Amino acid sequence: MTLSPRTPLLATAAGHQPPTIRTMLNKVPEITAFFWIIKVLATTVGETAADYLNVTLGLGLNGTSLIMTALLAVVLVLQFRSHRYVPRLYWTAVVLISVVGTLLTDNLVDNLGLALWPITLVFAVALGATFAVWYRVEGTLSMHSIVTRRRESFYWLAILLTFALGTAAGDLLAEGLGLGYGWSVLVFAAAIGVVAVAGRVGLGAVTAFWAAYVLTRPLGASIGDLLSQDRSAGGLGLGTTVTSLLFLATIGVVVTYLTRTRADVTEVRLGAETA
Repeated sequence: MTLSPRTPLLATAAGHQPPTIRTMLNKVPEITAFFWIIKVLATTVGETAADYLNVTLGLGLNGTSLIMTALLAVVLVLQFRSHRYVPRLYWTAVVLISVVGTLLTDNLVDNLGLALWPITLVFAVALGATFAVWYRVEGTLSMHSIVTRRRESFYWLAILLTFALGTAAGDLLAEGLGLGYGWSVLVFAAAIGVVAVAGRVGLGAVTAFWAAYVLTRPLGASIGDLLSQDRSAGGLGLGTTVTSLLFLATIGVVVTYLTRTRADVTEVRLGAETA
């Protein structure tokens, strides 16, 4: 039986509604248009911010990797300690994990000299293995049921791998195969459109979600490169500083809106089950 998110199932002696399972337990946002907007913006920042710290500020790849990994670790500790979804905390973690995922691939290419195609293959296999273990242990990959620390651990590991995989795949297409940033944006946008349609005609909501999550990473990275790279390299020449600040400001505005309106939280009464 499917219940309305507002259907009262229990009431306290004082006549008040009980706490809701989604508000009380689920640690991630509902999948709305706002989710995908911020996700693409965050992936763009992941690409441009990594370049800004590494090249513009001169921190170098190793220095940038250490600093951003440490920041991510701190934010994830706070995220795990939280008992509910907090927009500012959650999306800060996503932005940082986007940067770290980008740096993970960059380190394998620049420091270890590995080619993009085996990196892409390895991350794809690692992500598939993560999903397989997650499903075997928990019986679900649903983004609507991140209600335990173990599920949240699988969730964030999968997200890190999607960013690393998306970075490698995007660079392979745009640079390795010479497609260029503009055409890469169109290719990945079209692929996401195909996934969206497939999700409505039988692919399954969970599979469609994770497929789109992987594809939005190279889409955002391609958008970031298109905007920030020099015109001689096929970009629009805005630079990493302007592009990063512009997208971070936009993320801040949208997250502030979600914090105030709770538009990305669906309430389900304690004890309710949704089909």
